[in-house]
Amino acid sequence: MTEASEATRRTPGTPCWASLMVHSLGSTEEFYADLFGWEYEPGPEQLGPYVRAMLDEREVAGIGELPPDRHLPVAWTTYLATDDADATAESIRSCGGTVAVGPLDAGAAGRVAICSDPLGAIFGLWQAGAHLGTWPAGTSGIPVWNELVTQDASTVGKFYEHVFGHEARAHADASDDFDHLTLFLEGRPVAAVHGVGRALPHDRGPHWMTYFEVEDTDAAADRVERLGGRIITPPREGLSGRLATVADPEGAAFTLVHTRR
Repeated sequence: MTEASEATRRTPGTPCWASLMVHSLGSTEEFYADLFGWEYEPGPEQLGPYVRAMLDEREVAGIGELPPDRHLPVAWTTYLATDDADATAESIRSCGGTVAVGPLDAGAAGRVAICSDPLGAIFGLWQAGAHLGTWPAGTSGIPVWNELVTQDASTVGKFYEHVFGHEARAHADASDDFDHLTLFLEGRPVAAVHGVGRALPHDRGPHWMTYFEVEDTDAAADRVERLGGRIITPPREGLSGRLATVADPEGAAFTLVHTRR
């Protein structure tokens, strides 16, 4: 996560970090290095085998290795900023969510917890210490957006409003067939919630999706396949740019996006 002297402390409730826990750390490092040009540095020892992905000597995301006996689904986790992980964890519990891990210290870097909302989507809390989070957007290979894919946007949107102070606004094109909210903090959009009802993938359930900036969505999606991953949703035009949803060789899904500027 980014040094305090180089970045701005995130407003509580803002997505600030993304991490991935995998079964094979080495091969996963190679995949994302080939796809995004990431390099790696060791992460906090308290987190077990863990590296911080770097671009231009700035921190982008984290990748850790699961214990051999933990046969868990592999997925990217979105972390939301907080000034007090313990107080936010209590608020999550009181609003119907679950705190599965922590809060616990990650050395001098900060304080962390792994939680889930009332419909089961997993997310992290990050209370910044020496490191504040992902370097701001603008470079290919950096997370630029986060979207919660769930059954019903309005129901779970209230949870995030109560816990993090988000203002949830319905999309201008919202309808019975397009259940979509944008979460705002201080008048600025920070994330989205997309309710898909029965179209929610049975093998995933509600989940946060991380979007990574790329220079060419089609070329990046083709590269994912050549590196042993797969394309879940082929490249298409979206509201913010050209998108493709893909998965790495261990099955972690993420979205490639070339944003319109």
